[in-house]
Amino acid sequence: MRLLTLHEIETISQIRSETNKKNLDNISRTDAYFSYFKRNPDVIWSFLASMVSRNGGWNMCDLEGDVFREILEPKTRKDLFLTFERANWLIFHDVYPQLLIYQYSTKRNTPMFHLLPYFKCSEFIQKEWERYWKESNRERLTTALIINEQNVIHGPVIQHPVYKKRVFDSWIFTFQDWLHFSCVLFPTCGGELYGASVNGFKSLSKRINLGKRLARILTHPRLFPFFFEFADKTPHTGSRNDYEQFFKTKTSRRTPLLRATYPIIDHNHYQYDDWSKNRMISPAWLHFPARHRHSIHLTDWYYEKSNQMELMLAIHRAANLKKI
Repeated sequence: MRLLTLHEIETISQIRSETNKKNLDNISRTDAYFSYFKRNPDVIWSFLASMVSRNGGWNMCDLEGDVFREILEPKTRKDLFLTFERANWLIFHDVYPQLLIYQYSTKRNTPMFHLLPYFKCSEFIQKEWERYWKESNRERLTTALIINEQNVIHGPVIQHPVYKKRVFDSWIFTFQDWLHFSCVLFPTCGGELYGASVNGFKSLSKRINLGKRLARILTHPRLFPFFFEFADKTPHTGSRNDYEQFFKTKTSRRTPLLRATYPIIDHNHYQYDDWSKNRMISPAWLHFPARHRHSIHLTDWYYEKSNQMELMLAIHRAANLKKI
């Protein structure tokens, strides 16, 4: 690391402060990603992150909604919430300084990526930002950011012994994964849903592939304006009513507001290891195009899954009545 100027030292301090401020909870992260994208529309990943973060909030609030409050024990719901929250916190903690340094570079009209090591960013992503500055390949940068962030959470969350035992090896996670109940949705103000279901979440390569598929859906020339309109006009609350309010057919599922449901979590920092020094970069991650094996239009799929959830709840209630 080279000797820093006083201005650079102050900039690092400001970036740390802004990152901590915006990394408060799922609502603040979602809003920060989208606000950043509106200021820096070439960084498509930031819009993708805001939409995926919305889904994270909906998943969190689902845990305290009509269905899961009856099906899952309070401890299980808490474990699931803390897993969502930890993964989202870690990603933001890693990536938001990168975004701010890029923004800082554009304002100064000179690359400032020598500041990235002060935020313990991987060598892989440092090289990718430098490459983007020279080549302006938006698709490559989006893919690189997807690769980096999924690797960032792989060890500390997905493979962490506690999360692995309590969440990723649990029956409810396996059940959701198998039935594709967990899905990343991109809504429109016209009441339509697009996206992709998550299957094989524990697999690093499958999560990266999912991210690439989602980026492809989000940037579809015909669909992008509708997704942007939804994000711009719809405040993120964590409730599924955010997008169900636009449905032509009303659903009976109810989920609460995130900030009325969960406290602010004070995260412990983690022992940082540069994943790119210990893990090979698969050529498939960077160079293989994302392909959709299933329809990306999920409106009918969503209604079907909602009906399955209601059926599952009815079966659960009937089973409990028999015990009485």
